[in-house]
Amino acid sequence: MKILVFLLVLANLLLYAFSNDYLGKPERPDAERMARQVLPERVLIVSRGEEPPLTTANERPEEIAPPVAASEPETVAVSGSARICLLWEQLPAAEADRIGSLLGARFPVFTVKRMDGGENGGWWIYIPPLANKAEADKKAGELRQLGVTDYFVVQEGPNRYAISLGIFSSEKGGQDRFIELKGKGVRSARLMPRPGKDGTISLQAEGPAADRTALLGAVNGGLVKPVVRDCS
Repeated sequence: MKILVFLLVLANLLLYAFSNDYLGKPERPDAERMARQVLPERVLIVSRGEEPPLTTANERPEEIAPPVAASEPETVAVSGSARICLLWEQLPAAEADRIGSLLGARFPVFTVKRMDGGENGGWWIYIPPLANKAEADKKAGELRQLGVTDYFVVQEGPNRYAISLGIFSSEKGGQDRFIELKGKGVRSARLMPRPGKDGTISLQAEGPAADRTALLGAVNGGLVKPVVRDCS
């Protein structure tokens, strides 16, 4: 019995000495503790001296999305081939002349067609109204020098001091005479439908849609009441 008690006391003394390093320390005392760590690279420090925020089981850390490269601005191609058709109705002959001259000088890419506003009165070849009688007589003298004698100066009405070079019942007859006059050197003559009973003219202009704003600004600026509309 005494021997058993002695062995138990000896075993307790040895255990005490071992646990308190009385039997010697290893050269690297932390080596054993490092070996006992489980996946140390996954240890996350959530707070230093502060209480960490509470999270629920469903919460997950936000993932930072990679920056999205700025997209290039979309380029909208504008077609340069779009065309428009504009119509001015019930214009006095003098106003129709002014608009026709303006379109020819500033917007030559537009195709202009003249139409009588009332009952068809045939086709008329004429030189637009001159400033006064003296200018009309001077132009008449130039016509005689070119060998043109079939004309008369309009003395009254909205076309006063215009020079008439012929009235024709058909467009073909007017075209033939118009070409003949051009061949003689008459550059200022024009061919147009003769005003009908109401004495008005309609103008139709067709050309690039890109010039619409500039054209309307130039033409309508001189009209008391713009009457332009899109062709039907």
